Amino acid sequence: MPFFGTKDRLQLFYQDWGKGKPVVFVSGWALSSRMWDYQRLFLADQGLRCIAYDRRGHGRSDEPGDGYDFNTLADDLADLMEFLDLRDATLVCHSMGGGEVIRYLTRHGSERVERAVFVAAIVPFLMKAADNPNGIAKSDAEAVRETWKRDFPNWLLKNEPPYFNRADTSPMGEWTRWDMMGTSLKAVIECNKIIIETDFREEMKSVKVPVLIIHGDKDRSIPVEISGKKSAMLLPDSRFVLYKDAPHGLYITHSDRLNMDLLAFIKES
Repeated sequence: MPFFGTKDRLQLFYQDWGKGKPVVFVSGWALSSRMWDYQRLFLADQGLRCIAYDRRGHGRSDEPGDGYDFNTLADDLADLMEFLDLRDATLVCHSMGGGEVIRYLTRHGSERVERAVFVAAIVPFLMKAADNPNGIAKSDAEAVRETWKRDFPNWLLKNEPPYFNRADTSPMGEWTRWDMMGTSLKAVIECNKIIIETDFREEMKSVKVPVLIIHGDKDRSIPVEISGKKSAMLLPDSRFVLYKDAPHGLYITHSDRLNMDLLAFIKES
């Protein structure tokens, strides 16, 4: 299996499908590169090179006890870009991946990146604050993380229906839950903490590449009002697309539309 090395000597798993201009997929919180299977199969068939990796503590990558901060995670992405010597790449991210892509662009620059796509991303800032009154209270987030220390699988089961905007569980939900349960619990908890508490608002203003923002109006994990809509106001060169009735898991529920939107944006001259 293919792996690349990080600066702190971890081995992270990646997959490289197809040939053509590179598209690098950055996964959502607690998910491995498998979450992007429907997008990668489609885009590889359209003449694009699709690369996805498992962040540290996820999937088939090494599981260290530290490094779950956005600087280190962005450095891991940079290590992948350098290892494969990618140029003119499109970065496609979901949920937590939005933080990694923003930090990569502001920490490592856009020399290797042509454009980016944010799908139901966590940015710009999720925590409730005086200047962010509709955010998530820090104490509420801490309470949820305490429940994960006792029974993370049960929490996943209860939160599956809203993740896909359904009234019940489903095979696609079971597949997603098993992927998430394969993630290091240390990574699950530490990554959620930085998701809630990291403020990207100022650094987003300096992003220089064109960005497509896609969000669902039924996203109960990361409501569009505190994320996608605000991101569109902060990113200098952005386009915002709202998917009607789409949940956080829209990469599955709305995969056909997402695939076509990704292809059109990547192919733009």
